[in-house]
Amino acid sequence: MQGYTEYVDYDGLGLAELIRTGQVSVAEVLEAAIARIERLNPTLNAVVTKVYDAARAEAEALNAAAPFAGVPFLLKDLGGAQAGVPLSAGSRFFAHAPAPANAEIVNRHKGAGLMILGRTNTPEFGLSATTEPVLFGPTRNPWDLARTPGGSSGGSAAAVAARMVPLAHASDGGGSIRIPASCCGLFGMKTTRNRNTLAPYAGEGLAGCSVEHVVSRSVRDSAAALDATAGPAPGDPYYAPPPARPFLDEVGTPPARLRIALATKAFGGAPVHPDCVAAAEASARLCQNLGHVVEEASPAFDVEGLDANYNRIFAAWAAANIQLRARALGKEPDPAGFERVTWAMVELGRRIAAPDYVMMVNRLHGISREIALFFETYDVLLTPTLGEPPVELGVLDMMSEDLSAYTQRLWRFSPFTYPFNVTGQPAMSVPLSWNRAGLPIGVHFVGRYGDEATLFRLAGQLEQAQPWAERRPPEPA
Repeated sequence: MQGYTEYVDYDGLGLAELIRTGQVSVAEVLEAAIARIERLNPTLNAVVTKVYDAARAEAEALNAAAPFAGVPFLLKDLGGAQAGVPLSAGSRFFAHAPAPANAEIVNRHKGAGLMILGRTNTPEFGLSATTEPVLFGPTRNPWDLARTPGGSSGGSAAAVAARMVPLAHASDGGGSIRIPASCCGLFGMKTTRNRNTLAPYAGEGLAGCSVEHVVSRSVRDSAAALDATAGPAPGDPYYAPPPARPFLDEVGTPPARLRIALATKAFGGAPVHPDCVAAAEASARLCQNLGHVVEEASPAFDVEGLDANYNRIFAAWAAANIQLRARALGKEPDPAGFERVTWAMVELGRRIAAPDYVMMVNRLHGISREIALFFETYDVLLTPTLGEPPVELGVLDMMSEDLSAYTQRLWRFSPFTYPFNVTGQPAMSVPLSWNRAGLPIGVHFVGRYGDEATLFRLAGQLEQAQPWAERRPPEPA
């Protein structure tokens, strides 16, 4: 392997095959990844914690039969706890505080042979659709350094798009896998609720809205990673219905003729950029050419009720999570240690009474039932992933004094993703379009509850029909 030139040509399973067949060593692959991180990270600021020596040591005891044996990997600095490694969650208040134990998903990543090289940048507590924490500074989009890579998994997405690693850990409570996947030209699957366990730290996240998985350059890497991590841990309160067969098998299987609904208008009426509309419409035509039935249709539901209750539940969880973590560290939350939007959400969350919280959750469950009826008619819903192409850094400012104005600007950028965190349905952003400025424009597909299989089949078909693997952002100087 010549430096990192050849390294960047392979997805995770491709690298694992090279290692398994003896064409390259684990050490060569690790050093190629480390060299690339060291070269590009000063420009992109995607990786905020490095654990190179631990990865080198683990390489000596690697299970060569594991599906991703020897493949470099990064963990988001939110969730995905790694014992003894700082877990800052993008917050100055918790800066450099080590995690006491591995998250179960990290154990499963390691069991799959993934070699963890560090942790990636995230906005404070994942509360933004951009990645610009005060603690670590902004992560830059490899396609345009003046623009956001999205959030909250923006550091992971920038690292994968820049070919530092072929896939990276990510999480999604309102779009945080799909938003950065769209911004960075990657594939991003938000799994069904609790497809991956959150043990041992939680039974559910954000009242069931939050999930963990990966962002990747290829569909097959996402599927194989999910095969490696999916399934409950003892004591989980609930879990997703088990798949009929491995997700990786679905990627190469043509989907049945699907009935797909196309919706290009934001559910809440926010304006949608013409580039995002055009990307969705072009993808609809592609689906038609592949033999699927596409009709213009959109689920009818109480949008105002979903927005109001989701925002308040998000605030309640922000307040609770910060309080719990502060207690574990023997600290008292101090507004001076948090960004203004974060602290405004904490204050809002603290004002929510327990009976009100229960009623809010029940209302969201009712709205989820309204949306589920739509999927009795349609197999898949197709929308733009975002309401705009990647915005410039600084547009979404978590040091804003106005929580309401910040929230409105956030939902204008991402009006399509968060309803399906509420419903728990799987949804994916597929990199099928780039605009005239050369910016990636993702297209959003939502499936029925528990049915990642159909989405992986469709994604594999789309990837074959309109490949994106050769599209790369410019190399930073």
